[in-house]
Amino acid sequence: MFVFFLVACSSGDSSSEEGGGSEDATTEDTETSTETEEAGEEPVTIVYARGVDTTGATQLVIDAFEEQNPNIKVDFREMPSDTGQSHDQYVTMFSSQSSEVDVFDADVIWPAEFAQANYALELDRFIQKDGVDMSKYFPGTVAAANFNGKQWAMPKFTDAGILYYRTDIVDTPPKTWDELIEMASSLKGEAGTEFGYLMQAAQYEGLITNAIEFIASYGGQVIDEENNVVVNSPETIKAIEKMKEIVGSDFVPENILNFKETETENAWIQGKSVFARNWPYLQASSNDEERSSIVGNVDITTLPTGDAGSAAALGGWMAMINRYSEYPEEAWEFVKFMTGEEGQKIIAVDGGRAPTIKALYDDPEVQQSGPLFSNPEFVKVLESAVPRPVTPIYPVISDIMQIELSKALTGDQTPEEAAANMQTKIEEAISE
Repeated sequence: MFVFFLVACSSGDSSSEEGGGSEDATTEDTETSTETEEAGEEPVTIVYARGVDTTGATQLVIDAFEEQNPNIKVDFREMPSDTGQSHDQYVTMFSSQSSEVDVFDADVIWPAEFAQANYALELDRFIQKDGVDMSKYFPGTVAAANFNGKQWAMPKFTDAGILYYRTDIVDTPPKTWDELIEMASSLKGEAGTEFGYLMQAAQYEGLITNAIEFIASYGGQVIDEENNVVVNSPETIKAIEKMKEIVGSDFVPENILNFKETETENAWIQGKSVFARNWPYLQASSNDEERSSIVGNVDITTLPTGDAGSAAALGGWMAMINRYSEYPEEAWEFVKFMTGEEGQKIIAVDGGRAPTIKALYDDPEVQQSGPLFSNPEFVKVLESAVPRPVTPIYPVISDIMQIELSKALTGDQTPEEAAANMQTKIEEAISE
């Protein structure tokens, strides 16, 4: 059972006015109190919740913010590392209109759900008031938090699908899916490899991220900006056909339909494939001398293009404000700082997380903090990132797509049937 902890919402301290403490002991509190009084603001405490952070970057961000905003204190509440558990606890809190958490981190697939449920505070008035330039963020990260024409979250750090390739086998990586197919087929077996390409094709969320990349690269969408279901299109059908061609080829593992990220990572660092699609963390695994047999022989690039260009499925996290927060203005100040350049730089340098602000990839300290951050190909990947369907019932839609796409990949139905079935079932789910 989840237990709620009530947090004091005022950090005002009158002890310095009493005679019980020494002058030295109260000097700092008195100075802070004086600064606050001069600013004409009562000191308050807001609560910030996010999952487990083993890097310490979260506390560094809080410290830097509090130093600049002595009238606002931030209490950090650590949520479960399991994303699903955190999600459910937030739903329990916000559905009861609890104000115990003011700011919280959200998975990129949550904003529309929390907006529709009236859990989140829309941020447009704050953004406009403070002149926040949303164009400095990667477009996909902004789009993932925009629902019904309003911005419900600020991009914090990001993730996206990447094509990894063996530099001891490949001189120039493929530009298109057709080139990938040709190279994966012809190069399989080189340098002891068993496969040409690895991806995530099991029936789970990873299948959707792979499918979104194919669909977007061929110009298709699942749900458009006006919340219309548009998945049954020639573009989507062509994308599913290309996925099926790859999954059914002789250059992927025979059990590719069971492959998730872990299976991909294990086979890749064992040197079994020429190419692999995975997330940025695989770069570190590839160069782990204790685990990897391909250290120094790996590079990255954008995923191949279809008819409409390259697309990478967007991952990462956002910062949102609880609609029922008693301190929305103070909560916004913290969100603005944490997701601005100063906060994101701390999160990148000390936390190893990829910034959502493009300019930070030109910062020398950020570049030195991780090999991907100094790689221009990684920036290209992030520029091509697209969100999964922005909808308040995303988990339902994901389940529908997983089933229908899996049937197409196993040959139990045609790509045309898969697209038509997804269209019908998603429309029904949205109308319920």
